[in-house]
Amino acid sequence: VQLQASGGGLVQAGGSLRLSCLASGSIFRINDMGWYRQASGKQRELVAHSTSGGRFTISRDILKKTVYLQMNNLKPEDTAVYYCNAQISQGMGYPFMHYWGEGTQVTVSS
Repeated sequence: VQLQASGGGLVQAGGSLRLSCLASGSIFRINDMGWYRQASGKQRELVAHSTSGGRFTISRDILKKTVYLQMNNLKPEDTAVYYCNAQISQGMGYPFMHYWGEGTQVTVSS
């Protein structure tokens, strides 16, 4: 199983970015997909609409094995490596396991 994220980059404060993450490989079923981020020197944290003050929106298309992260009104403190995560079962009766993408860098300049 591979998770490939794309869409990161450098953006000015107040700008927007849209990240995408596609799961591929031996996948029987996906339970959920989401995003985490890790800033330099900090722990990895869950990215959510509620914790971003409504600036971030996560959408999922499980049939397409894709999760998106729309980030608006970006702030310098949003600078981090963004990781996608998926809970995937590789077969009938197989447990759901957490898989991680390699991460994509988002840098917000002031």
